[in-house]
Amino acid sequence: EKLGGAIAIAIALHNIPEGVCVAMPVYYATKSKWKGFWWSFVSGVSEPIGGLIGYVILDGDDMSDRVYGVLFGIVGGMMTYISLKELIPTALRYDPEDRYVSNSVILGMAIMAASLLLMAV
Repeated sequence: EKLGGAIAIAIALHNIPEGVCVAMPVYYATKSKWKGFWWSFVSGVSEPIGGLIGYVILDGDDMSDRVYGVLFGIVGGMMTYISLKELIPTALRYDPEDRYVSNSVILGMAIMAASLLLMAV
């Protein structure tokens, strides 16, 4: 239960920059704030729907700790790959002198570490 609450808060915190990252390219491509908002909303709504589907599929006590470990490992690997292969290089294309990207990555890690520490208390 404690882990679930921490993960829920972490997901909620990550949805803020995710929404901005979805809305910005749509806005710059279309010059429409409403289209940026709409696609950001659709992207955000898909997560709770996916969570509900996952809950229905995984409901019950028939999954072992090993299966949970494998699933968390796969998802963690996917997220790390996307960050290292796509997000950080793209950010560096917009900040070629690296004035902000590295510090922002470290700040993001610190925020997540602090949120995990606060949830552990």
